[in-house]
Amino acid sequence: MARPEIKKVGDLKGKKIGVTRIGSSTHTAALYALNQAGLKPSDYQILPLFEVPNILTALMAGQIDAGLISPPTTFRGRKAGLSELVNLGREGPEFASVAIGSPRSYIKANEEIVRRVVRSYVEAIHRFKTNKEIGLKVLQKYTRVQDPEILEATYIEYLDYIESIPYVSRKGLEIILGELAEKEPKARQAKPEDFLEARFLDELEREGLFKKLWGR
Repeated sequence: MARPEIKKVGDLKGKKIGVTRIGSSTHTAALYALNQAGLKPSDYQILPLFEVPNILTALMAGQIDAGLISPPTTFRGRKAGLSELVNLGREGPEFASVAIGSPRSYIKANEEIVRRVVRSYVEAIHRFKTNKEIGLKVLQKYTRVQDPEILEATYIEYLDYIESIPYVSRKGLEIILGELAEKEPKARQAKPEDFLEARFLDELEREGLFKKLWGR
């Protein structure tokens, strides 16, 4: 999102752009959008502001010209009249942005704990997406947003973004490895399978949990 007078990503040449931290998902998303618009790193200034609400505050104060923000802060930005230049959740690449990870040594030594965590995560997704009252309470608790309109809009948006059956995207990992390979030689030899551990989800699928929850 950007100040109201800025209408497209290409207009950010010579501008200041806020992200949470260098190397974060907001930083990665900013670089993708700027590169797609034909801008080079020398064309703009990236400023780390640590938290998404800080990015909105800096935008409103005129300290930066654009920034990467996510729900529920997105809706506050819209209500304030900021320009939404691009929605990378819909228009960006397939990307493994949020995932649960663990050392393989821990998984080997604690398989039952991992199995329970995965099952709990799957069941929590179902509860969130099928019980709006609980979903809104969860969002209110962890976002600390009280505005019913913003909570409602955030809930509706996350219904699309959260995968009902949360397999990690192989293509998304390929994209990450491709980016890392530019600076990290080891990434050039790596494959998504080196980092994927889908057997716990596979177990739930075989036992029929997904069919029971989602009818498929």
